[in-house]
This record gives sequence, structure tokens and C-alpha cells, in this order.
Amino acid sequence: MFRRKNHSNSEQGVEDQQQKVKELRASLGQLSGRSTQFCTDACLKRFLEARNWNVDKAKKMLEETLKWRLSFKPEEIRWNEVAKEGETGKVFKANFHDRHGRTVLILRPGMQNTAALDNQMKHLVYLIENAIFNLPEGQEQMVWLIDFTGWSITNNVPVKSARESINILQNHYPERLAAAILYNPPRLFETFWRIVKYFMDPKTFQKVKFVYPKNKDSAELMKSYFDVDNLPTEFGGTATLNYDHEEFSRLMAQDDVKAQVFGVGQTPPCPGGNGSYSAVEVAPEP
Repeated sequence: MFRRKNHSNSEQGVEDQQQKVKELRASLGQLSGRSTQFCTDACLKRFLEARNWNVDKAKKMLEETLKWRLSFKPEEIRWNEVAKEGETGKVFKANFHDRHGRTVLILRPGMQNTAALDNQMKHLVYLIENAIFNLPEGQEQMVWLIDFTGWSITNNVPVKSARESINILQNHYPERLAAAILYNPPRLFETFWRIVKYFMDPKTFQKVKFVYPKNKDSAELMKSYFDVDNLPTEFGGTATLNYDHEEFSRLMAQDDVKAQVFGVGQTPPCPGGNGSYSAVEVAPEP
């Protein structure tokens, strides 16, 4: 009896979600162009999930995102437009996935090299779009690994930049982040964190993980997300990470061509599952 009841409840939950997706799609009215391509069922589910399956709230969120995409045009950004922002490797896609096959973005705020907020956000959005483009089939989320090496009060990311980054991620790419792992942040970061955490909604806040090298629980958490043989030594693994900007640029240019071929919201047949599209060398140490 209990098995039948639980199975029925599970089916009802799926049916409810499907019905919510239908309601949200109907409430949006007639879409056109890139909005039609963007608003897949999977996309609508992510926006509903972000708003606890409240159709009205999800609709408002999605409409704001469609307006933002129409203005910002993330799908039109090409690597050559933001390459200067990436010269120091402050944000880049790793050539390894986590244990669930999710794309990994490595962020190194201590490598900040520019001051123009608009260009910084354009660079970040490009890499988010590229990370999504390279997700393996059946996977919708990415992981952020944040390395605080070289971070100090003199070169930290301004609060305005952090706030805008959070806004873009949680409001325009809902449920795309699986985890943001802050690796070995210095004590000075605590003051910065007390400010920026208030810009996060509860769902995003819960995905932020603080990790410290000498902490046993932190080590276990990293092992739960990554194979240590793939993980760079900067994050407690045994691999060597080298950022080669020229190689990264070459591979991003290749992805730009693939993105034009497959279009918005689509992925290539073999979307980077073996790391072949990545632009960093990560090799096991001898």
C-alpha cells in the first residue's frame, strides 16, 4: 500500500511540474526569435525552481531576463571582444569536470587586471554562456572554483562588481550554479563577505561553500565534488594548472564558431566531455 501511495505522489509531483511549465509558457504569450529558442521547457523549469514553482514570480523573473538578454545580447559576444579581460586568467574554463560531469569555471580574483565594470561583466557573461554551451548532455549546472591566491585588500573585487556578478548569475541564470567553492579565503575576506552575502537570495547563498586546506571536512567536501587527480594543487589536488592565454583564446574562438553553427540554447554533439574544448593544461604531477 505504501509503495503504491509513494509512487502515486511521485507521479503527481512530476505532473504538477509539467502543468506549471505549461502555465508559465501560456502566460508568456507569443514569443519570437531568440526568446523562442531560449525558453525551452528545461529553461522554464529552472525559473520555476528558482521561484519555488510560483508561476507569477517565475514569469516576472523570466520576463526581466528576456529584456536583459535583448539589451545585453550575451549570445552575440565573441571572445575577441573580451580577450583582454582574460589575459591574466582571472576567469576561465577548466579542462576537467566535477564528478557529476559539470563544467568548472575557475575564478582568481587576485588576478584582476581591469577597472571597467561593463567589460568585466561582458567577460563573465561570455564565460557563463560558454560553460553552458559545453555542458555534457543531461547536465544543466556548473561549478565555480574560486582561488584566493594573491587576493588582498588592494586588489580585491569592488563591491559593485561583486553585486553585479551575483545579480547576473542568480537572476538571469537561475539554477545554473551547482556550487561556488571559496577556497582558502583570507581573514580579510570576512569583511567583504559580510557585505556581499546580503545580495544573495537564499538558494544562491546555500550553494556557497567555504573550504580550508587543513580542515578535514573541507577535504572531504572537495573529494565529493572532484577527482583529486584532476584537481590542481591550488585546490588541494595533485594536478598542475597552467593558464596559457594564447591557447585559451584559440579554443574560445573555436567554440565561437561552434556556437554560431548550433545556435542559441543548443549544444554540440560532444560538448567538451573530455576537456578537448578547454584552454588550460591540467596534468598530473610526476
